[in-house]
Formats: sequence, C-alpha cells, structure tokens
Amino acid sequence: MGRRIDKENYYLDIAQTVAERATCLRRHYGAIIVKSDEIISTGYNGAPRGRKNCVDLNYCTREALNIPSGERYELCRSVHAEANAIISAARSETLGATLYMACVDPGTGALIPGSTSCSMCRRLIINAGIDRVVIRNTQTDYSVVHVEDWIREDDSLPEQK
Repeated sequence: MGRRIDKENYYLDIAQTVAERATCLRRHYGAIIVKSDEIISTGYNGAPRGRKNCVDLNYCTREALNIPSGERYELCRSVHAEANAIISAARSETLGATLYMACVDPGTGALIPGSTSCSMCRRLIINAGIDRVVIRNTQTDYSVVHVEDWIREDDSLPEQK
C-alpha cells in the first residue's frame, strides 16, 4: 500500500483538475478555496458566463498583440481562476481560508512553476480575507504565500528611491 498524500498536495491535485475546465489559449489556471478542511468554492479562467471563450473563437487578443505574460490583463476575455473562486463564495467563508492554485500549459499539459496571482487578483484575495495562497510548482512541490506579505509589500505603490 502506498504512502498517503499530504493535505496540501491533495488540494493542489483538485485545483489542477479544476484547471482542466479552463478555456484560455495561453494558460489553464485552477483554484479552490478551502477553510476548516472543507472546499468552499472552485474557479478556473474563462470568459464571463454567456460570452464566447477564447478556445471557441480560436483567438486571444493578448497573444495577437504579442503582449508579454503578466501585462495588460484588461485586454483578456477571461475572468481569472482566483476571481471566479472568490465570486462563488461568501466573504464569511473566505475569511481565514487558503486558496490553492495550479497553472498548466494548455499546449503541453505541463505544470508552469513559479506561477502567481496577478495584481488584480491579489487585491481580490486580500479583500476576501484569505490568509494563504498555495501554488503548485511540480507534482509534489509548492510555494506558500502569506497574504499579509502582499499587503505589506504593496505592489500598487510606486517604487521608492
């Protein structure tokens, strides 16, 4: 009988499975919010309800304009995975919770290590009262972000000289 999977990788496996529903041509993200060892909500990146997805259109505006990863998200058709998970939960359920996230390359199916939330999603995570974000890097390794660090290291302020 094999060794039992640790809890962090158990939830990351679920987030990675959620990513299989993503409809973005560039990246497939999956996120789940967990509190008190109970899954509160899930989310993946895709167009808002009722709108056509990039995979259906076979077109990505950011890709067509050669916009580098991490820039100009306002041009993206998708609602991000973290945002969709937060939208599907009540704030009372997200206070003190953990968000688990996995990112997969849709072309290769390989995990994309070093992925993180964009600045817009970080703001949502902070306001939702989520304490930690656990991000999958490999099938067994992950990074843990304490949301209080995002609050303290405010990326919306100009750099101090």
